[in-house]
Amino acid sequence: MVQPLWLLLPVVAIVALLVGFVLQKLISERKLGEAGARATRIVGDAERDAEARHRSAELEAKEIVLKARGEFEHEVRRREREIQQIEQRILGKEEQLARKLDDIERRLFEYTSKDRSLTDREKSIAEKEGKLTQAFDEQRRKLEMIAGLTAEEARRQLVAQMEEEAKREAQLIGMRLEEQARETAREKAKEVLHTGVDLIVDDTPEAVLISAYDPYRREIARRALQILISDGRIHPARIEEVVEKVKKEMDQHLKEEGEKACFEVGIHGLHPELIKLVGRMRYRTSYGQNCLQHSKEVAWLAGMMAAEIKADVKLAKRMGMLHDIGKALTHEQEGSHPELSLQVLTKYNESREVINAALCGHENVEAETIEALLVEAADGISAARPGARRDVLESYIKRLAKLEEIALSYRGVEMCYAIQAGRELRVITKADIVSDLDAHQLAKDITKRIEAEMQYPGHIKVVVIRETRAVEVAK
Repeated sequence: MVQPLWLLLPVVAIVALLVGFVLQKLISERKLGEAGARATRIVGDAERDAEARHRSAELEAKEIVLKARGEFEHEVRRREREIQQIEQRILGKEEQLARKLDDIERRLFEYTSKDRSLTDREKSIAEKEGKLTQAFDEQRRKLEMIAGLTAEEARRQLVAQMEEEAKREAQLIGMRLEEQARETAREKAKEVLHTGVDLIVDDTPEAVLISAYDPYRREIARRALQILISDGRIHPARIEEVVEKVKKEMDQHLKEEGEKACFEVGIHGLHPELIKLVGRMRYRTSYGQNCLQHSKEVAWLAGMMAAEIKADVKLAKRMGMLHDIGKALTHEQEGSHPELSLQVLTKYNESREVINAALCGHENVEAETIEALLVEAADGISAARPGARRDVLESYIKRLAKLEEIALSYRGVEMCYAIQAGRELRVITKADIVSDLDAHQLAKDITKRIEAEMQYPGHIKVVVIRETRAVEVAK
């Protein structure tokens, strides 16, 4: 049955209201959800922004801390540099003060010494004045008693007498000094060479003889003299310069002579210093026989004998060349030539066999190898060759070396040379150690030792030289 339409209207209205209410609730809920989502997003954005701001603030804080730390460290380093500079200035001032204090103490000591010296001299002068016054009064009384003269007349007579005596004494002193000057003029001219040789100017024109018991010194003097004569500038400073230059050139010359001798004999592999010593043997003699020529002869003879009996030829030659190497040092160092040979051969790492050959025949040392026996035999053959040696020359050289040894044993002696064939010993002293009075006493002491310890013909003149030089350079 169909209901009338008006009856359905309330139902429809109620349904519509319910539907509206539901729709409104759904719309409200959706709006609330959207609002919550927006709120969540806003909160998240706020949190992220806050975190970003927090991180930025932390970075800024770290930058500020780092910057502050850098500035602090820079300031610390600057302060440290300032402190170091201050410390250096303080140390410099302390050193200056120490030097000034040392200088003041030294000057005080010098002044004290001078004051004591002046006081002593004043006392000595006062004593001498007193004695002189007494002697003068005594002389005056005697003159008055003998001649009946007045004090004034006696004084005039005594003064005139003393003046006459003083003039006569001055003349005698002048004559002695003049004579000594004439006698020593030629010797003073020789001294400027500073090589320990004796120059003899012959009457024959262009003839100059060089005399010295040491051939090495003689060669240095010869070369230096040739340079000076060719150069024409001969004065003390130039002479010393040339002599020093020649001494340096002699080292190279000794090396060349040693290399030449080793090449002639056929020896290789020697230490450079041993080669120099081999070259130096050219300027050494033993009983009048040249040491280098003798060593080469021994090397050749030992090598030939070794070849005959099938022994080690190279080792025999090496032994022969080095068996007397110590003789190259006997004029510079103390000790016998076997002792010096042992020292240098050991120092430059020569083999035991070579060292044994150098000592063989000395100090009861027996030969340990057949090559050492051959060297000993070759040494005897070379030394016994007719005209090879002269005992007189060797004893003469030993006497001159002994003279120099005695002089060098005294404190303050810088150099000494035996010249004039051993008739004069010239001793050069250090001016800052040996005084003028010490030089006179030194000459007497050396003379007494020579008389007590040596035997020699004729007389030996001992000359002690004390020279002070003041050198400045104009710039």
